[in-house]
Amino acid sequence: MPVEKGRAWGEVGPLPTGGVVVRSDAEAREVVEAARRRDEPVPALGLLGGDLCRTLGGPGDEARLHSPGAARFPIDLGAVLLDGHLHWFCASLVAGDRWWRRGFWALNAQWVDGLNLGPRAHPGDGLLDTYEVAVPLRDLPRVRRRARLGAHLPYPGIKERRAPAVQVDLGRRVPVVLDGTPVGKARAISVRVEPEALIVVV
Repeated sequence: MPVEKGRAWGEVGPLPTGGVVVRSDAEAREVVEAARRRDEPVPALGLLGGDLCRTLGGPGDEARLHSPGAARFPIDLGAVLLDGHLHWFCASLVAGDRWWRRGFWALNAQWVDGLNLGPRAHPGDGLLDTYEVAVPLRDLPRVRRRARLGAHLPYPGIKERRAPAVQVDLGRRVPVVLDGTPVGKARAISVRVEPEALIVVV
């Protein structure tokens, strides 16, 4: 059941037997994709780094992952169809050029490459925080500077939505990056959340 106000989220406990330690969002995504392609359960992941780890306040201490004082959380996964091809992501989908002239973000984590792009994003609420982005070049330095602190919203050129599923057509094929890994280009993007599909430990 996704996190709700007033309800405890997560529990204390070490990485379960069979869990996999990962050092980045990209490594976490590799484990998820491999399990899904084999139609197997996704193992619990011990997070030592990456935007999802930072969002959850993980210290990056491997010894802690195997200790009784570690924290376990059931988190959501993002599933995305990119021009008909299915992929998964743990922390973020970023589509578009690096200048933010036109793009789309779907976030399960608060942080993306040192920027607080999703200040309200929560990896266990059963929703994805999505943003349709169109920032004029003249505004880009100010918007990016404010994004370091999560203060870039509201902004007229960034349309925010929190939803379990979203479809967008970007009008042209743009680069797509999942959990820090480029996966090609796409124009049509259909993204949805899989609630509490994965256990992570920090």
